[in-house]
Amino acid sequence: MKTMKAAALLAGLGLALAAGQAVAQDAGMKKWTQGKGWGWVWGPEDEVGALNEMTDASRLAAMRLVTQGKTYDLGLPYDRHSYKWAGHSPGEIITFRSPVGVKDQKDLAFTTPEQGNTGGTAWHSNALFINDNVATQIDGLAHITHGDDNHWYNGFKEEDWSGNFGVRKADVLTIPPIVARGVMIDVAGYKNVDALPSNYEITVEDLQAALARQQVDVTPGTVVLVRTGTARYWGANGSDHDKISQHDTAGLGMKAAKWLVEQKGAIALGTDTSGLEVLPPRPEDSQAVGGSFNPVHVYLLVEQGVHILEFHNQEQLAADRVYEFAYVATTNAIRGTVAGTALRPIALR
Repeated sequence: MKTMKAAALLAGLGLALAAGQAVAQDAGMKKWTQGKGWGWVWGPEDEVGALNEMTDASRLAAMRLVTQGKTYDLGLPYDRHSYKWAGHSPGEIITFRSPVGVKDQKDLAFTTPEQGNTGGTAWHSNALFINDNVATQIDGLAHITHGDDNHWYNGFKEEDWSGNFGVRKADVLTIPPIVARGVMIDVAGYKNVDALPSNYEITVEDLQAALARQQVDVTPGTVVLVRTGTARYWGANGSDHDKISQHDTAGLGMKAAKWLVEQKGAIALGTDTSGLEVLPPRPEDSQAVGGSFNPVHVYLLVEQGVHILEFHNQEQLAADRVYEFAYVATTNAIRGTVAGTALRPIALR
């Protein structure tokens, strides 16, 4: 009897895997394998990771989800007072040129009345000091390193590919414009709370129950946004650090991240927090990657080549109960940086 049950179980598992692979093929997935996910499968020089799976056909399919033309701004406004993760520098916006300065300094001849500027034309411009990992952002694959050799995605190492002017492999310029099917999983809504509490671990069961409630599923090639409710406290500029920090440590555990990548085929994962994953990590999650304060980041960015989307504002999506949409995002084209920073990705319905 036990042998028969084991055989039936194995047969069922085989059918499930075959079904998952069939779905991946239907969606045009080339390298995803259910139960394994992505990994370093694109060749030794690849710097793109799972976003390689986007094609003209997949982008067109995503845009077919747009039936109303409604746009949802997923970006959060940023300034020098905004909340950030402790490991990143603050930002500053400094006036570099102003009308008063231009006219007082007279250091540019073409701005003077003597050179024909009798109408007094001037301008504003700013010098920016800003971290490449603040506010609404996309973590690039070089953001996280791991191990004694400080390697990142695809085995690129610090000693080989870092330098005085940023990284030279898997920087932000390697992140292609993202146009993909998006799904929001409203865990805070499912739990019927304004925001998940501190250190709350989002589980596979939470994700499954929220998806069932929303009557939507994650399919291979989907960008997944998970709502904790933290962004509701951002306000005009994220200056209420105490209130934001009460909820910012809620996030995905390793099992939930693996389920989304290995069983569902997500090509990017995001939340409305500064760090995506639950903090502090569970001991078993940390040990799963050999010990880490950010094990889900190591798993996604280093091991799977799956980009992380942080501080994505999903409050209006939740208010309108929009769970499926076309997700569109592009990054700052600043060579050597490791994340797209202070972005305004959009959801189109």
